[in-house]
Amino acid sequence: MARSGKAAIVLCLDVGFPMSNSAFGEESSLEQAKKVMTKFVQRQVFAESKDEVAVVLFGTGGTRNALASGDQYQNITVHRSLMLPDFDLLEDIQDTIKPGSEQADFLDAIIVCMDLLQNETLGKKYEKRHIELFTDLSSPVSEDQLEIIIANLKKTGISIQFFLPFPGDVDDGGGDTSASERSQMHRNSFPKKALTEQQKEGIHVVRKLMHTLDEEGGLEEIYTFRESLERLSMFKKIERRPMAWPCQLTIGSNLSIRIVAYKSVTEEKVKKIWTVVDAKTLRKDDVQKETVYCLNDDDETEVQKDDTIQGFRYGSDIVPFSKEDEEQMKYKTEAKCFSVLGFSRSSQIQRHYYMGNQVLKVFAAKDDENAAVAFSALVHALDELKVVAIVRYAYDRRCNPQVGVAFPYIKDAYECLIYVQLPYMEDLRQYLFSSLKNNKKCIPTADQLSAVDSLIDSMNLVCEDDDGETFEDLFKPSKIPNPHFQRLYQCLQHKAFHPNEPLPPIEQHILEMLEMPRVVKERCQAPLEKVKALFPLREVGKKKEEKTAQDIFKDNSEDGPKPKKLKIEDEEGSFSIMKLAEGNVTSVGSVNPGEDFRILVRQKNADFKDVSQQLINRIDQFLENKGSRYYMKGINCIRVFREEAIKLSKVQCFNDFLQALKSKVEDKALADFWEIVIQDRISLITKDEAEGSLVTSEEAEKFLAPKEKKNETLPPTDEGGDVDDLLDMM
Repeated sequence: MARSGKAAIVLCLDVGFPMSNSAFGEESSLEQAKKVMTKFVQRQVFAESKDEVAVVLFGTGGTRNALASGDQYQNITVHRSLMLPDFDLLEDIQDTIKPGSEQADFLDAIIVCMDLLQNETLGKKYEKRHIELFTDLSSPVSEDQLEIIIANLKKTGISIQFFLPFPGDVDDGGGDTSASERSQMHRNSFPKKALTEQQKEGIHVVRKLMHTLDEEGGLEEIYTFRESLERLSMFKKIERRPMAWPCQLTIGSNLSIRIVAYKSVTEEKVKKIWTVVDAKTLRKDDVQKETVYCLNDDDETEVQKDDTIQGFRYGSDIVPFSKEDEEQMKYKTEAKCFSVLGFSRSSQIQRHYYMGNQVLKVFAAKDDENAAVAFSALVHALDELKVVAIVRYAYDRRCNPQVGVAFPYIKDAYECLIYVQLPYMEDLRQYLFSSLKNNKKCIPTADQLSAVDSLIDSMNLVCEDDDGETFEDLFKPSKIPNPHFQRLYQCLQHKAFHPNEPLPPIEQHILEMLEMPRVVKERCQAPLEKVKALFPLREVGKKKEEKTAQDIFKDNSEDGPKPKKLKIEDEEGSFSIMKLAEGNVTSVGSVNPGEDFRILVRQKNADFKDVSQQLINRIDQFLENKGSRYYMKGINCIRVFREEAIKLSKVQCFNDFLQALKSKVEDKALADFWEIVIQDRISLITKDEAEGSLVTSEEAEKFLAPKEKKNETLPPTDEGGDVDDLLDMM
């Protein structure tokens, strides 16, 4: 994107000895002026501005300028010629520029600045030539050449601004009203220090000069140091002028309109121009980077880059995909296009459908009357019919096409179409949530509704004036700079001059940028208290913990460490494609059999029956060992077996296993284990859960129904606890 036209700027600073004087505990005028200059240059540097900046000092002990001769234009030094601002200039302002030992006429300094601008911009194209003069007006001034200066400033188009330690209307009440109001806002923050006669004479000359140059707004170009620091505290944004994108707007095969589009809104990103340098020398050339490709074997055999190819992971396999394949895969468009696919009612395009990272404003091509008439007719027709155009947009033949919406936008000064990208099917996220209306607990009372309405009204950021027509926006996002940029620039500037010091704290103005406006904060206090009273918060006590089967059959030994509870609630979430791709699970092990089973059944060409038999064998081992730890491992395996059987449509395999397990449990007197199965409701897979099942819900319930207990003593387990006694204790 092309930047706006560049400017030539001269910073003219008074370094005479009166500028160094200051009251106890206060900064001198020179230090304040240098701070303003530093802020200005910082903004120019980080905004990547093409404006060129020169520095002229007056009140110096020596003289160095093109006009100096005899006793004319003495003690004025051209410190730096016109060039792009950089960190060297910032260092000069902070460290090199020192207080002078003489005084000089600021009108003479203006003439030197004008001469510098005339000579150094000769034959070059600048949109603006400008002088910024910093002084406390304590040096003698002669009005002999004032009229000549004014005439030459008007003739050459050079503008000028004054920066003073006090307001421009400090000695009288006349002059421009708006300038007086502006200075009045800052007057209370200035020391109550009377001006000297020399300063009064100087302010009179400045006011006369500025008023003659611009009768209406001249005095508004007189600023105070403190006011300028507040204005310059924000780093300047990068100024850009959108580049035109010419194209043909087509409707069908017969209608074509020449158009030109501009980016109106786009996300601004920080340029990632970081580079690796040596930590000691800070030189990029001292660091050499070398990339080596090696095989994943014991010897880490090195291979050449030409012998490698990129691959795409597809399941557990790697699909080779060369650069040639990638080029052939790309969608090829004939050329850039802006083609209307059809029209839709504007009400059909929901606000949340807008996506993409830019907004385009589309105009008729310049100097084409036919295109202007046709384009205007289209815009007005869309507006009157309340419809929008659905458009196929491709920036150029290398870019993938987009589908977007173009809606009419008619202002007094211009009319255009505004294009915003629309989502494809894959971009939409559909979520279903239960309605709050169906829950009686969520229905608010009339008082609660009224309180929330009052809160919303009190926090309205758009306020009407007394006339009821003019609106004031209390929070203007378009005027708020990105806090991330501001903080980054602050830290970079600090590190440039203080590389060994820690970063400074975040500046207060950055913290305040996104705060609630003070007016709104005060206005919403009462409604907030009312909402707080009508929506009381109560501490909810802990729910009574439900006893699980694992708690019932836990190990009675208290001496050893307690075993960790197996995490079986979120088994699906713990499964990952990466584990599947590892390929190092070849059989169902005894450490984590459930996870091994999941991985194996999902591998390519896996035999579900064979893998499930491995899992069944592990379950039999756990039951042979007995003990609650092994029982819980077996329960986890059965649960995983059931889930995977449903997902992979192997229902009968699981149902046959569970029926066989029930018979085995009865034969081997494992009633305590079966109690856990019943407690966890692990039954046959029903036809409601999977299509391949023939089991009804009633049959599944009957399958878990306990048999009548006989009065017999169960054999003790390895833990030495009696199951019936434990149940009685519960």
